[in-house]
Amino acid sequence: NNPYAGVWSSGGALNTARRALAGGGTQTAGLAFGGDTGPANVGITEEYNGSSWSEDGDLNSARSKLAGAGTQTAGIGFGGNTGSVSALTELYNGSSWTETGDLSTARDQLAAAGTTTAGLAFGGSDATPAVTNSTEEFGGSSWTSGGNLNSARRYLAGFGIQTAALATGGAEPTIVAKTEQYNGTSWTEVADLN
Repeated sequence: NNPYAGVWSSGGALNTARRALAGGGTQTAGLAFGGDTGPANVGITEEYNGSSWSEDGDLNSARSKLAGAGTQTAGIGFGGNTGSVSALTELYNGSSWTETGDLSTARDQLAAAGTTTAGLAFGGSDATPAVTNSTEEFGGSSWTSGGNLNSARRYLAGFGIQTAALATGGAEPTIVAKTEQYNGTSWTEVADLN
């Protein structure tokens, strides 16, 4: 028996069902934005209070397969697909989104970590469309190159902060269990997912 094992319980459902969306925040102050409802990309933004979702200001650019990080009152969304691969970056202040400096490399199916002043974008598919290992660091208004992932992949998960992030899972194109750790400069492979 694992003394740290938890259980999942039902929470309130999103107001708009969708896939390929992004998010940020915490269990009691969550943020969900963008995505694809099936027929079209959407810019819908919803905030979670621990039990239910409410809609707030939409993204300026409706898109799916984007990445997100930050908090409910200081969120960031970037990349994605608007019908073509996007480099757009938008910042959320708790009620509305503002466009800021674009990613250096347009891509979708990427992962994220960090905050609105110290963000991290990694992996994904570029416009060619090739799977990429590119990493970019966000300083509050613009992106700069960081150390590349050891394994180029898309559909991966990311979490942590700009100087201590994890990239895990994804497809190279085959599905992998690889996990890499970022120290603010470079990625190191660590224990794989089970």
